[in-house]
Amino acid sequence: MEKTVIVMPVANEEESMAQILEEVLRLPYDSLYLYVVMDGYSRDRTADIVKGYEEKTGGRIRYIYHEKSYGVISCYLEGFRRALEDGAGWIIEMDGGGSHQPSELPEFLDKLEQGYECVWGSRFMKGGEVIHDPIYRRILSRGGTVLANLVLGTRLQDMTSGFEGFQRRVLEEMELGKFLSTGHMYQTEMRYYCRNRKTVEVPIHYTGSKSGLHAGTVLEALRILFQLKRHEAVIFRQTGKKP
Repeated sequence: MEKTVIVMPVANEEESMAQILEEVLRLPYDSLYLYVVMDGYSRDRTADIVKGYEEKTGGRIRYIYHEKSYGVISCYLEGFRRALEDGAGWIIEMDGGGSHQPSELPEFLDKLEQGYECVWGSRFMKGGEVIHDPIYRRILSRGGTVLANLVLGTRLQDMTSGFEGFQRRVLEEMELGKFLSTGHMYQTEMRYYCRNRKTVEVPIHYTGSKSGLHAGTVLEALRILFQLKRHEAVIFRQTGKKP
């Protein structure tokens, strides 16, 4: 198996952090590393917990403080950059608040091993499930997927899930600092740029959170949706490559 880095942004997760780290460590993969990325928003003992695991695991778990963070998406992208610098062949992003299940990581690894360039976690395909998520968020997620597929010409069953895996070349060929979205729309943006890659969806069981979703966030997502086709050239400007 390629060296694999899981990028996991966290903030104020002291109640569940140790359990999630233990679940990842129990997976039978010696070349699996976890980069926990945090910004100044976190106010509890999450950082101390992660640092403790970093010390006792010899670096399999790594604490990264992203001082210049402007939100969770910037933490994902900073984690990607660090993973690429450290020679990761495969990179997986997942939520650190318990919404995504470490037990489902082997499915992502199997698909990357089979040669898929992008592996998308899907809540809405057969075998997937959404648990404890408010009905309005389910409607927005499903409706957002339908609208994004219609506008962008994609055909995925879930365009907004944040559980996904990549071969390193996919991220190497992108200008990671040039993404339009700093919020929920990032997942759709990434899937659009990767639409012509060799991709596959795998079912995931998603546990909802208590975080709200404001009207301004929805309007911002709609604005970005209709800019993506023009913006694609910026993402691939340096390499001159498109998927």
